[in-house]
Amino acid sequence: MTTARAAFFVPGEGFEIAATEVKPPEPGEVRVAISYCGVCGTDLHIYHGAMAHRLDGRRVLGHEASGIVAAVGDGVENVAIGDRVVIRPLASCGTCPACVAGHAHVCHRLKFLGIDTDGGFADYWTVPADTLHVLPAAVPMTTAALAEPLAVACHDVRRGRVQSGEAVLVMGGGPIGLLVALAARAAGGVVCVAEVNPHRLGVIAGLGFDVVNPAEDNLPEVINARTGGRGADVIFEVSGAQAALDATTAVAAVRGRIVMVAIYPDPPRIDMFQYFWKELELIGARVYEPRDYDAAIAMLAAGEVPADTLITDIRKLEDIAAAFDGAGGSGASMKTLVAVQGDET
Repeated sequence: MTTARAAFFVPGEGFEIAATEVKPPEPGEVRVAISYCGVCGTDLHIYHGAMAHRLDGRRVLGHEASGIVAAVGDGVENVAIGDRVVIRPLASCGTCPACVAGHAHVCHRLKFLGIDTDGGFADYWTVPADTLHVLPAAVPMTTAALAEPLAVACHDVRRGRVQSGEAVLVMGGGPIGLLVALAARAAGGVVCVAEVNPHRLGVIAGLGFDVVNPAEDNLPEVINARTGGRGADVIFEVSGAQAALDATTAVAAVRGRIVMVAIYPDPPRIDMFQYFWKELELIGARVYEPRDYDAAIAMLAAGEVPADTLITDIRKLEDIAAAFDGAGGSGASMKTLVAVQGDET
């Protein structure tokens, strides 16, 4: 029996590195040797107990993965052994009304691979073949691990219908907020990022974005000054803070579009009068579709994402607990990767 390592998370106890049996992939499946896997905000919520209810026992977490095809099951034709790939970690039922309507990414019975099933913090991850996207040779495996969160950002920007020259405001300058800003700029938007952490403000400004600290400056006044009194055409709420949500309607232009990216644990307050008064749109944006992965990979290949700035920590699989403890612990931390079988530095 061939075995490999996997980092199992046990709610209430932590991580356990254990040996697992490596089985041949079933028909339509592919076994991927994982190079790198990023620590996501959802992973952190599970680790700290806020979303541990998603697990039905010990689980191999991780869904922001890059790797190399190690084995293919019968009937697989879209990838071959040796291909460098990333995984789009969604499994839809194919029969619910959302799937039938062509919206499989919001399937009524959607399974998120790496949360609802075992995931990428392991030497090998066996996944459906149709979840794989082949990487261009120019994209390093470390950078490729950003494809999943960048696909989220590309989906958000596409849902927001960002047009060239539009004033875009991103509320929150964490990893997803920064990726949304990058995707919005790539779409032609004139982007400003609102963030309260001084370190992140410096990083974001260093990447050429306008920034504002709403804890120190009057956000509506700043945005109106920068837009000639018009306000922001598109606003992405990424922070999950009530104060930021309150600000979205105050800074929005007439017929502005507000894209809800953040997940609120409790129902927030919303000033619905402003939606009537300004004819605003509130747009939901959840995960991604295949085209968003293609757009994300194209951005990575074109060098439009400063991976060296975003990836602030890389830890070995044996150090996964330390990786989780350090991720998101300060404004200096952006994206932490776990090097599973990868050796790039």
